[in-house]
Amino acid sequence: MSPEVERFEQTLRSHAERKANGVALWGDQLKLDYATLYAQVIYRRQRLRVENVKVVALALDNGVEAILWDLAALFEGVTCLTLPPFFSAAQRRHCLEQSQAERVVAEPALDTELQAAGYEKTGEFWRRSFNGPQRLPDGTAKLTFTSGTTGTPKGVCLSGEAILRVARELDQASKPTDPQHHLALLPLAILLENIGCYAALYAGATLSVPSQKALGIQGASGVDVPQLLGCLASRAPESLILVPQLLLMLVSAAEQKAFNPQSLRFAAVGGARVAEELLHRAQRVGIPVYEGYGLSECASVVCLNRPGARRPGSVGRPLPHVEIRLAEDGEVLIKGSTLLGYLGDVPHAEEWWPSGDLGEFDPEGFLYLKGRKKHQFVTSFGRNVNPEWVEAELTQRRHIAQAFVYGEAMPSNHALLWPHRPDCSDEQLADAVAEANEALPDYAQVQHWSRLTQPFTPANGLLTANGRPRRDAIVERYRAQLTESAFPEESAS
Repeated sequence: MSPEVERFEQTLRSHAERKANGVALWGDQLKLDYATLYAQVIYRRQRLRVENVKVVALALDNGVEAILWDLAALFEGVTCLTLPPFFSAAQRRHCLEQSQAERVVAEPALDTELQAAGYEKTGEFWRRSFNGPQRLPDGTAKLTFTSGTTGTPKGVCLSGEAILRVARELDQASKPTDPQHHLALLPLAILLENIGCYAALYAGATLSVPSQKALGIQGASGVDVPQLLGCLASRAPESLILVPQLLLMLVSAAEQKAFNPQSLRFAAVGGARVAEELLHRAQRVGIPVYEGYGLSECASVVCLNRPGARRPGSVGRPLPHVEIRLAEDGEVLIKGSTLLGYLGDVPHAEEWWPSGDLGEFDPEGFLYLKGRKKHQFVTSFGRNVNPEWVEAELTQRRHIAQAFVYGEAMPSNHALLWPHRPDCSDEQLADAVAEANEALPDYAQVQHWSRLTQPFTPANGLLTANGRPRRDAIVERYRAQLTESAFPEESAS
């Protein structure tokens, strides 16, 4: 057991002794105190030890069971893969195959899917044997898959040392506001939320883990706002982790007096770019929001605004365990808590991790991000999307000759479409989009589209000489159409 993992385990043991009756976990109905939490984790560690496997996958909705199995795997030294609920069935199967997860703990709804993937149910586990060499770097405690910039998610292998150092720093960062009740809004498969839960347990706080269904959250972007607000009102959490779209929902509700943020002491927001005006609106309605920045390859958070050190528009200063410098082209390079490697690749040996993001520092050390080096965009729900992947799905349909997809910091993706034939109807284009969406996970689907009046060509400056889209030029020319769907009261067709 590494020093950080041992420290965390000792912290929970101490809470079990000193806060024996303090509420540790609060699921949909079930509540566990710290003494029971610790005992239940020990029991599950023993169950994993009997199984004698290297990788366990969790396909569970947020809840008490998900946290208990996660902690048991961490302390037992078993690699834990938590499958995001917004992944498609094909993506989940890819993750299980690539990780060689010999045991799965899953919701009943996935029974048929797991049977089709070759698993057999015995007791609480789904079991399967794998042949061939293990593809994980030594010391992998957490295997987190990116949301898939293409259709194939990529596995990031992290040590317990790395993720718990970040969790401890997040606990320290929020200490001035002393939140004693954290509610997990995001799926636990999201590394940011997973580590945020560890931070709450470090602090000995109550950790609310209502199911995504109880919160009214479906997939990557579906939210029943009244149900979500009702849950927040009944639980009155003191800390939350938000993606920009959830922050927007809470700000809008607070402005309409439908949400009272009075109990909140610390609300971290990250996962995608946050508009500075939204941060100011949040402050005006009393939401204590702190923007941060991180990436899976660096065990999530690397920068964070904090009480007494906040600059709206920046992502904050680096956390104490992290060093950040800028390359000559402005790319953000990060040292500290970096990945062990990608699943199936050679171990990562370099000290500095190239983030792919461009940034600059102000004189006081606050980092400001200036966009990405590559074409990938991040939706306002924090999902990474490679537009070329979605565009390929669209143009492989019968009616679409050209497609351009955009969704940077937006709740849904918007496509510009040029048909193969001028007599192609809007209904036929809509059918083609619907067909493409069936092949995509929900965060990559096209929810809005506009029909172009002319194709992209080298002559009009929207294609390169070899036929590639000039993305910046297209966004500049069609910005109004691409962004009109970002506002709920407007829709494109």
